[in-house]
Amino acid sequence: MPHEHTITTGERVFTALPIAAYGLLADCNTAALVGINGSIDWLCLPRYDSPSLFARILDPDAGHWSIRPTGSYEATRRYVPGTLLIETTFSTVQGAARLTDGFAFAEGQRGHELGLDPPHELVRLVEGLTGRVELELELAPRPEYGLGRPLFRTTPAGAVTIGGPDRLALAAGVPLAIGEATVRATFAVGPGDPQGFALRWAAAEQPDPEPVVADAVAARLEDAARGWRSWEDEHDIYEGPHRELIRLSSRVLKGLTYRPTGAIVAAPTTSLPETIGGGRNWDYRYSWIRDASLTLDALWIGTCSDEVDAFVSWMSGAAGGHIDERRPLQIMYGVTGERDLAERELQHLRGHRGSFPVRVGNGASNQTQLDIFGEFLDAYSRYLEKLGDPSEEVAHFLVDLADAAAARWNERGSGIWEARAGPQHYLSGKLYCWVALDRAVRIASRIGAVEHAPRWARERDRIRDAILTRGWSEKKRAFTQAFGVDDLDAVALLIPLVGFLPATDERVLATIEAVERELMQDGLLLRYRAEDGLAGEEGTFVICSFWLVRALAGSGQLERATELFDRVVGYANDLGLLAEEIDPGTGELLGNFPQAFSHVGLITAAWDLDRCRGLSAAEGVES
Repeated sequence: MPHEHTITTGERVFTALPIAAYGLLADCNTAALVGINGSIDWLCLPRYDSPSLFARILDPDAGHWSIRPTGSYEATRRYVPGTLLIETTFSTVQGAARLTDGFAFAEGQRGHELGLDPPHELVRLVEGLTGRVELELELAPRPEYGLGRPLFRTTPAGAVTIGGPDRLALAAGVPLAIGEATVRATFAVGPGDPQGFALRWAAAEQPDPEPVVADAVAARLEDAARGWRSWEDEHDIYEGPHRELIRLSSRVLKGLTYRPTGAIVAAPTTSLPETIGGGRNWDYRYSWIRDASLTLDALWIGTCSDEVDAFVSWMSGAAGGHIDERRPLQIMYGVTGERDLAERELQHLRGHRGSFPVRVGNGASNQTQLDIFGEFLDAYSRYLEKLGDPSEEVAHFLVDLADAAAARWNERGSGIWEARAGPQHYLSGKLYCWVALDRAVRIASRIGAVEHAPRWARERDRIRDAILTRGWSEKKRAFTQAFGVDDLDAVALLIPLVGFLPATDERVLATIEAVERELMQDGLLLRYRAEDGLAGEEGTFVICSFWLVRALAGSGQLERATELFDRVVGYANDLGLLAEEIDPGTGELLGNFPQAFSHVGLITAAWDLDRCRGLSAAEGVES
């Protein structure tokens, strides 16, 4: 894991953790990031895109909740098997203690119910393993992205905040001290002498917390663990050679699902940088049609049809049921269907290790991206047999998507990567419009659109001709980023993955070779090198390397595909989590974290590797 980084703030020194030092906690409504040092440095409540309560990952003074030994220590951690609960073990000269962190679910909640009526409660249990370990607690909520400094008052069971937009109640079994909008405590644990803590959020004044005992906190954690495991037990999760990797990634994707509506966020964070000190810092706490549709593709390997049904209903509702010129389909929405995602900068935050600006909202929400029609129709078509015939509203929505692809495929757009250099005829838009019409023709009878199929088929064939002629560069001997240019883009690797051409086609093989030659950096793949209208640089893009794995596997180059897969997975942190990008020089994880796109790439690449090896006997793998 990369080393800690020291930052001087005024007269004090703050040790900033790298992105890889964090782990994900989630309750299918929101998420928190907890460092290996026992500090929860990112938390938004009650939803992923709410203003943060803790944001120390973006600024040393923007809020945290830490529990850690008072002296020097070494730390190791793991996910409690089958869950998104994290156990951190602190080893000190005096002994060892274990900290278990997690979100509580509504009591007794199981399987597909996870995340309904959430208690908005973080629970933490400290247990002594050997010796006697002294620990310190520091709770410093800073609501509204660090602008707020709430007042506290003590209660017989802990402390509560007074006033402000958020109400917090901390239940603790140890004496607390309050000062400077911060709650502190020092306590010790030994074997058989645990301590428990619970932090509950509410939008309005709430009763003082009940006295908490460690046994009650342990019971809440065990209930949450049973909930996570029951979700996995409800689904026919892949059982092949990469079982554990795929199961963890599936839990991450489930943890990024907003259960009340079915929306799936791209990541639970904002403004984690694509290069340290750089300005490519974006808010990913929204539901991209692209990312969410590809997430459904990955969950299909685990036959998680509940999530698909919920997302389809949410998506058609967010779009207003029909799409047309007056109500165009946006590329992303808020988790309850919000359209206004106006982007702004938070000038008071310094950014992760000085990476400014920090942004909330996302200006790309107003872009034209033609790929979204195909990504959604592709994902939906995979689930059609499991979901049954769509409702009338959903069928109309699917027909509208196909009609939009047929009518608009020859327009310019911003492309799958949301470039800000002006619209072009990006290959990604054309390719996924072809996918939209190809899948729509296949399912036309199921969505009551048989009369549309001949027109869709004609436009699909026109797109195919355009890609084969205008999307190919004789100079580069490859499919390119956009029509009429010679710049290469990893998105061309999708040509065999979506079934446009077989992976063994000479043009595909030449494209694979060209992409590797021009976009590979220290063994990992960049998205592109072309000008995109944005200042600064970025790391290698995780899902692109996984696309290359799949393309190599499909073309019969299994040894090279396996080597690359193992290399990329090797950059995951100690919990198995991946960010959006990797600095190939240092191995540091970059960008928002954990990233749905990256875990989608891992799942689909692992599945394709096994499929191409002919491991059809492994449950969850088709020949």
